[in-house]
Amino acid sequence: MKAFPLYFKHPTTGAIVENQGMELRDWFAGMAMQGMLSENSGVRYPTNELVEFAYQVADVMMKQREVKNV
Repeated sequence: MKAFPLYFKHPTTGAIVENQGMELRDWFAGMAMQGMLSENSGVRYPTNELVEFAYQVADVMMKQREVKNV
C-alpha cells in the first residue's frame, strides 16, 4: 500500500509528475526510528538492530490496522 504518492512539477518541462511515494510500512518504521533516536528516549541500539526493531514495530502497526479495518 503506497502511503504517500507524490506529485510535483518537473523543473524543466513543467509537467506534473507522479512519484510512487513510500509504503505505509516504511513510513511507520521511519516514525518508530525517529522516536527511538530522539534524544530523550534513552534507547541506544546498533544501527542494524534499530532498523530491525523499527520494522517489527511497523509490522505490528500494519497488523493492527487489519484487525481494526482502518
